[in-house]
Amino acid sequence: MIAPDELPDDIAELKAIIRAQQDQNARLEVLVAAFKKALFGSKSEKIDPGQYELELEDIETAIAQVEAEIDADPRTAPVRPPKPRQTNRGSLPKHLERVEVVIEPELSCACGAERHVIGEDVSERLDIIPAQFRVIVTCRPKYACRSCEGGIAQAPAPAHIIAGGMPTEATLDHVLVSKYADHLPLYRQAQIYSRQGIDLDRSTLAAWVGKSAFELTPVYDALMADLKRSTKLFMDETPAPVLAPGRKSTKTGYFWALARNDRPWNGDDPPGVAFTYAPGRSGQHADTILQGFSGILQVDGYAGYNRLLKRPTQDVTLAYCWAHARRKLHDVTQSSTAPIAQEGLAQIQALYRIEKDLRGLSADERHDARQDRSKPLIDAFELWLTQNRARVSAKSPTGDALKYIAKYWDGLIRFLDDGRIELDSNPVERTIRPIALNRKNALFAGHDAGAQNWAVIASLIETCKLNGIEPHGYLSGVLTAIAAGHKQTDINLLLPWNYANHVRTAHRLR
Repeated sequence: MIAPDELPDDIAELKAIIRAQQDQNARLEVLVAAFKKALFGSKSEKIDPGQYELELEDIETAIAQVEAEIDADPRTAPVRPPKPRQTNRGSLPKHLERVEVVIEPELSCACGAERHVIGEDVSERLDIIPAQFRVIVTCRPKYACRSCEGGIAQAPAPAHIIAGGMPTEATLDHVLVSKYADHLPLYRQAQIYSRQGIDLDRSTLAAWVGKSAFELTPVYDALMADLKRSTKLFMDETPAPVLAPGRKSTKTGYFWALARNDRPWNGDDPPGVAFTYAPGRSGQHADTILQGFSGILQVDGYAGYNRLLKRPTQDVTLAYCWAHARRKLHDVTQSSTAPIAQEGLAQIQALYRIEKDLRGLSADERHDARQDRSKPLIDAFELWLTQNRARVSAKSPTGDALKYIAKYWDGLIRFLDDGRIELDSNPVERTIRPIALNRKNALFAGHDAGAQNWAVIASLIETCKLNGIEPHGYLSGVLTAIAAGHKQTDINLLLPWNYANHVRTAHRLR
């Protein structure tokens, strides 16, 4: 903004300044209102989280553009420096390389003496170097003895996943993480490499991925076995379009996710998830995947899981998801005025408020607190459910939502008697979202076998994320260990949490 004593005398110029400020302010007001609506307004439960994030980032980008325009216009720029925006500017981890740049002033003083240091100002800024490609040249000299005719000595060639091939294990790791974590299909990766003058066919990259998936399968199998030794797991499934051989169309397969998350009740086992591809959604697939598992399985209301209850051993108990029950009521309120559904939502919300207080307590503490605080609410909800089912038509939207809750009631209230059970199955649904995102980017898997390779690698990457482990370093290290002949009997040492602990211990001993 121009200072009062610097305002022009020309009326037309003054009007132009005012109009510019009014235009900028109006644009900012519209953008801020849109941002608040996107951030705090009601959102459909079915909205794609990626679309929601895209909406926010586009609005924030537009706001920053207008602010930059204001700062750059001498007619509207603030007289005083604006206060720093209260935003999360990110943090710069200690492990990042520091490149120190010292900017020296003129050392000679006007009096002729040399200035001396009395302090310094230090600032840190994030600098990103685009992906660098380099060539590792391995030279193995040959030695012979001049005094005898002994054999020639030469160090053996190091082992690699792609024997005699071009990629290092770090390169394979980069291709895998780019495809399965950053959702870059192989043909797009090939385009990126070509900009650096590296011509790689998509089929070559696919061969690398297939070989890596094969070598990583024992680690995946160990992960699946480790999960099934637990007594409390989550399970969910999501569609996976796959090309149908011989046809110009896709068929619908499914990724089944088996997940563990004991952190809410301070369990000892680390979190993990293992995906399995199956050509259909039959409960038979769930039963096959869960061979060897016994305990509590928390799921949504899909009827296919009932097959697990028919096992002769009766060793699986199903706990159901309150988020799905809530969604049934929520959908009713979105289409019409529904006071009964609103009452149900309020009661479910009260249960969630209690759960928020109990997060991080032990399973026994959660059990006792639920008996004291949640059980009276459940008893009241059950009475409310019975009364209102008698009042409304079973064929109405509200009646259908209440029927769903009544149908799964025993599994919904199972959390009261076991502190390990969560109120919903959201932990497994969160792990399956990256699969859905990758599916949108890649459109479909090219083959059933390719879909299972997808499941193997995605399982290790997503388990790394759940444990706060960088997938790049993990996959590179594991592939290197496998190439060097890691023993199958010690395969559990390559599970993400064990491998990370091994690396941390090695660093401390150096």
